[in-house]
Amino acid sequence: MHDTSTEAHVPEIWAGTDAGKAHHHCVVIDAEGRRLLSRRVANDEAELLKLIGDVLDLGEEVTWAIDLNAGGAALLIALLVNHGQRLLYIPGRTVHHASGSYRGDGKTDAKDAFVIADQARMRRDLHPMQTGDEVAIDLRILTARRYDLAADRTRAINRLRAQLLEYFPALERAFDYSRSKAGLLLLTGYQTPAVLRRTGKNRLATWLKNRKVRGAEGVAATAMEAAEAQYTAVPGEKLAAAMVVKLAREVIALDEEIAETDQLIEGRFREHRHAEVITSLPGIGPLLGAEFIALTGGDMAIFGTPDRLAGVAGLAPVPKDSGRVSGNLHRPRRYSRRLLRVFYLSAQVAARCCPVSKTFYDRKRAEGKGHKQAILALARRRLNVLWALIRDGRTFTVGAPATEAAAA
Repeated sequence: MHDTSTEAHVPEIWAGTDAGKAHHHCVVIDAEGRRLLSRRVANDEAELLKLIGDVLDLGEEVTWAIDLNAGGAALLIALLVNHGQRLLYIPGRTVHHASGSYRGDGKTDAKDAFVIADQARMRRDLHPMQTGDEVAIDLRILTARRYDLAADRTRAINRLRAQLLEYFPALERAFDYSRSKAGLLLLTGYQTPAVLRRTGKNRLATWLKNRKVRGAEGVAATAMEAAEAQYTAVPGEKLAAAMVVKLAREVIALDEEIAETDQLIEGRFREHRHAEVITSLPGIGPLLGAEFIALTGGDMAIFGTPDRLAGVAGLAPVPKDSGRVSGNLHRPRRYSRRLLRVFYLSAQVAARCCPVSKTFYDRKRAEGKGHKQAILALARRRLNVLWALIRDGRTFTVGAPATEAAAA
């Protein structure tokens, strides 16, 4: 007699997608690595829905894998998540290195999609991808925008200083334009030695006071001192001065937009369920906390363990042994620089203002570690504390178990 109660085995299949801006290429393979489907599809909802339906017709148990976690792949990821599909993320660098072990030297979208599917079939160290909650997604957008604005501001200031240095080096040295709003306002009205001298100190101070510049008289005195140091007009001065005006106004406008973005970030961050827990840890304010949520999604289950999160943040050293050399540790080559920045900057602040962190930092320095190494060690320990706080849903208090673990 045959056992009719046994259900038919549903074969598992893997769908790898090489994502692009306008098109994606999807390759589906079975447990033996045989290709069941290979298709190029437009990055369009109707086309993607048809692809998902066709893949599901090949097998009910599907594991999807993709080499992008944002950008052009966002629509496909959202559709897969909405359809309850299991989705893995394989970084493009991993796909590139793995491709070398497959037959053929050429590179095509179809080959990359096959490699992605095959790696998803064989590997067990890939974590499922999640879209994250609305607050985390909004913070990712806002913090990315702020990052771009800060980079634009730095470039504008560097161009401004370089332009000013060509014809008025004394004024270029007079102010730190990355911090001095008064210096930037001065440049919107006065850019050359001759014009400053004709204006005079008193009129210049009045002009600055009317624009609510703090310490207007001191700023005017500094500018006049620079003007008295140069009587030569450099060729091209007039056009260069016009460029300086535009650059100074650009930096001022960027400062205003950055301030507005900071307000949006803080307001959205306060709405996150972990906001109070995260900011209770000394050294982490709304901006760093928002950056942490944006980069992690606020869901620690994605990482599984604090050690995994530390590896992503570049705070978990990896061995580099060879031959007779052993015990040689170094920072991994692939990690999130922005996530490392969150923990490093917050540890620097905590080492000064938090007694528990200061004690830990001082002990590391007494052990012979340099400042940077001690801060990194503190950052690693604080990562464990933050993980425990989020896991338990409680705020940081001195003497709590997580705090005591950090000081151990």
